[in-house]
Amino acid sequence: MDASIHLSRLEAALDEHDYPAPREEFADSFAGTTVLFADGEADLGDLIAETDQPRFADPEEAFVAIQNVLPIEAVGEPGQSDGDA
Repeated sequence: MDASIHLSRLEAALDEHDYPAPREEFADSFAGTTVLFADGEADLGDLIAETDQPRFADPEEAFVAIQNVLPIEAVGEPGQSDGDA
């Protein structure tokens, strides 16, 4: 699947896959899909491969696992946190 998707639309894209899904198969099916962040991008297949989840039971489980491996560019401005306020 060669495409690009904004991070805000990732959950909807994950809903389209069949579950349960082994990590390797899941990563292969999304290889070439670029996730666009506010300040960067990453290959969705690579992000899935970085998770420590051996298989995904449903889209929600996949989304949470992917969120845990997102680069800092995906989650906001470097060096900023609510704790600095």
